[in-house]
Amino acid sequence: MAQAKTLTQSEVEQVLRYAASTRYPQRNRALLLTSLWSGMRVGEIAALKVSDVQNSDGSIKTEVRLAAAQTKGKHGRVVFLNDKLREELAAYLNTRRIKQPTQPLFYTEKAAGWTANTLTQWFHWTYKKAGIAGASSHSGRRTFITTLASKGIGVRVLASLAGHRSIAVTQAYIDVNDEMKRAAVQLA
Repeated sequence: MAQAKTLTQSEVEQVLRYAASTRYPQRNRALLLTSLWSGMRVGEIAALKVSDVQNSDGSIKTEVRLAAAQTKGKHGRVVFLNDKLREELAAYLNTRRIKQPTQPLFYTEKAAGWTANTLTQWFHWTYKKAGIAGASSHSGRRTFITTLASKGIGVRVLASLAGHRSIAVTQAYIDVNDEMKRAAVQLA
């Protein structure tokens, strides 16, 4: 089975333009950017509750503490949210009527939470409708890891951010591209 496509910056912009034209533009943008800027797995995103990202005063947390039940390997982990993602999540949550902090962070058209499978399908169709071939629910995660690797972040840090227990697994996520090779030869 082929690996999910790592997105270029122009493809990220393309899918965000498509998201802006959809029925739920703020939700769809927040879903895409959560995948691209946090490196969370689709099942982890589907399992998020409002209280996982929002403090009781309404501010957005800097860290999401995923419980073991929310992760693939059944090992809890911390996901760090950068300032850009925190702003996007705040904007998204401002469009929601939050009754309980235990509500799903992201909702379907029926105002229910996503399952990992339905969210996987959502990502597949969103990328397809945006005209990006080969992208899937795992593309955001691969793009996150590859982007950080191209900026010089070490594989041990990447493995920790991705929730991998083995750096060999993380290395398989890193997509080497021409830009990375050009930068490397400039160091010689």
